[in-house]
Amino acid sequence: MTVTDLTHPITPDMPVYPGTEPPVIQPANTVERNGFAETLIRMYSHTGTHIDAPAHMLAGAPALDQLGIDRFVGRACAIDVSALGEARIGRPALEAHTELVSGCEFVLLYTGWSRYWGDARYFGEYPVLSADAAQWLVGRGLKGVGFDVISPDPVGATVFDNHLAFFRAGVVVIENLANLGPLLGRMFTFSCLPLAFENGDGSPVRAVAMTDGASAL
Repeated sequence: MTVTDLTHPITPDMPVYPGTEPPVIQPANTVERNGFAETLIRMYSHTGTHIDAPAHMLAGAPALDQLGIDRFVGRACAIDVSALGEARIGRPALEAHTELVSGCEFVLLYTGWSRYWGDARYFGEYPVLSADAAQWLVGRGLKGVGFDVISPDPVGATVFDNHLAFFRAGVVVIENLANLGPLLGRMFTFSCLPLAFENGDGSPVRAVAMTDGASAL
C-alpha cells in the first residue's frame, strides 16, 4: 500500500483565510528545563488542510463529533479541472468523469491552485464551482467533496451558496488539499479524520490517500 500525504504543514507563517489569526506554536515545556517536551498550539478550527462540518454554517446541523467516524473515510477519486482556464468550474467538466465518480464516496477536485500555497495569489481568483456543478456533486450521494483551494466559494464572499448546497445535503467539505496530481483519474481510499473535540464546526485534518494497485479510468 502507498500512502500519499495530501496535507499542508501547520506553521506559524502559513496562509490563513483573510481575517483569521495564524496559528501559535511555541514550547510550553522543554527537556532541559522540565525533563520533557510539550508544545502549546493555538489555532482556529479551520486552519490549514481542514474539514468543514454542516454546523459550520447551518444552525442545528451536525457538528463533526456528531457524525460517525466512518463519514471521514471512504473510496475517493481525484478529478483534473486544472485546464479549464476559467474561474468557474461548470457541470460539464464534472460530467466528463461520471464513470469514475459513480464508484466514489469522496470527490477531490484538482485545480492546480495549491502551487500558490504561501503566495498572495493563493487568495486571488481561484476556480470555484458553478451552482449547477455543486448540485451535480450533491446528487452523487457523496460523503464529502475536497478542494485544493481555500474555499468552494470565492474568497471574500458574503453568501456561501456552494458551502450551503453541500451542508444541506449532509456533505462535508475538505479545503486546502495538497499533492493531488499523482492521483488524477484514480480511485483510492481517502481519510480526513478530524480532531474529536466537542461541537466541532471544523477541524484540521491529516488528509491522506491510500492506493494499492489502483488503476486509472
